[in-house]
Formats: sequence, C-alpha cells, structure tokens
Amino acid sequence: MIRITDTVKHLIIINVIMFIGTITIGHGELFYKWFALYFPKHEFFQPWQIITHMFMHGNIAHIAFNMLALWMFGSAVEQQLGNKKFLFLYISSGLGAVLLTFIVYYIQIFPDLKEISSLGLPTDMVQEIINLDIVKGNYYNGDILYDKMQPIFTTFNENFSLVDKNSFQAFYHLNVKTNSSMVGASGCIMGLLAAFGMMNPEAKLMLIFLPIPIKAKYFIPGIIILDLISALTGQSFFSPSNTAYIAHIGGALTGFLIMWYWKKTQFNKNRWY
Repeated sequence: MIRITDTVKHLIIINVIMFIGTITIGHGELFYKWFALYFPKHEFFQPWQIITHMFMHGNIAHIAFNMLALWMFGSAVEQQLGNKKFLFLYISSGLGAVLLTFIVYYIQIFPDLKEISSLGLPTDMVQEIINLDIVKGNYYNGDILYDKMQPIFTTFNENFSLVDKNSFQAFYHLNVKTNSSMVGASGCIMGLLAAFGMMNPEAKLMLIFLPIPIKAKYFIPGIIILDLISALTGQSFFSPSNTAYIAHIGGALTGFLIMWYWKKTQFNKNRWY
C-alpha cells in the first residue's frame, strides 16, 4: 500500500471539493463559467482560470483516474523531493500545459484571424460572432452560426455579402476553438509522471487493461509519445476524444525540464533529493 503524503492529500481534498461544487452549485454550469479555463478570446476568460482549471474535472471517471494517478505517483515523488519542490513541480507542470496549449491554439487560429481581418469588420462585432452559442446536441452546427451571424451584421450596419465560403469557415473554426474550455489536473500529473520516471527509471508499471510490467523509463515516454500521436492525428488510444493532448505534452515537458535542471545542479543548493 502506497502511503499518501501530506501535500498530495491536500491536493486531492481540494480537487474533490471543487468537483462537489461543480455538480451541486449552479446546475453544473456556474463553476465552469468561473473556474474552467477558457481561451483568452472568449468572454468568460479570467486570469485566475489558469490556476483554477487544474482543480476542475468533467465527470466522476475524470477525477477518479486523475486522483488515483496523483496518489500513486505524486506520493512517491513528494517523498523523494519534499513538499515544497513537489508543489513547485506540480503547479509549474500545470502552467507549462497551459502555455503549450495556448501557443498551439494561436498557431491554429492565426490563418482564421488573418482571413477575418481582411473583411475590415469591427473588433466588437467579430468578438460577438465568435462567442455565439452554435452547439446543437453535442456538436457545433454551421447552420446555426450562419443564421445567428446575419442579425449581427445588420446591427453593426455591415454587408453580410462580404462573407464568402473561406471567411465563413474562418468564423466557424474560430468559434469552435474559442468556445472550448479546459479542465483537469492531467497536465500537472503528466509532469509528475515525467519526474517519477527520471527518479525511478527501473520501477515497473502496468496499465489496468494491459497487465504487463514495463519499466518506467520505457512506459512513461511511451505514454507521452501516444499523446503526441493523438494530438497530431486526432486518434485516441486510451483517453476520450476530447482529451487535451497538447496539455499532457506540455505538462510532461515542463516536468522533464525541471527535473533535468535539478539533476544537473544536484551538487549545489538546488539538489533534488
């Protein structure tokens, strides 16, 4: 039995409290509006969400899996690093996940922003369009966007005929990207996984549905590679299709870089054990 460490215990408690608040207050929507991470172009975005989203989860399976991983790997990492360095690693990995996600996000939307800017429309008008609710069931619907755009053009005295196929696609893509939100401790936990693998390379790990022991130095890079493949291809291996794979990679990369630095400087005041 793995003994749960103090910081890990407190993190799990905070995550559970936030999850209870999410499902009991405001019909499951209020906590998301306040604490989930929206992209900066969305009207709901607030700076504190960069931290608070790390303690939010979408459903019971999501929080259960993440808290299990936090207990198993986090306790081992905290025992070896101490609580201060552990917490620094945990939060920094979450921030690294956000940073890489935002970088990729802006790379993806840049062509759409360029296409829309060529129309010369007012910034407030564009912002209103990309914040429109165009979800029908569980899917974004282009017909809804088309119908809701026309009154906005009328309100701003702009000519709707300016919108051709390319610019409409740009509005649609930008709406879909902007209205997505991110929750979960996965980025933090991927940083812990990277740290665990670097400190315990010979430890043997197993997947629940693949009970074959694999050394951490192979297992953890393998998980990260699968996340990278999923991010590039959209093919999901072990996670739901809406998983933030880029955030996973960002968290793991941050954890690796921090541990690499601490290992490199292990003979001075920054030593990691």
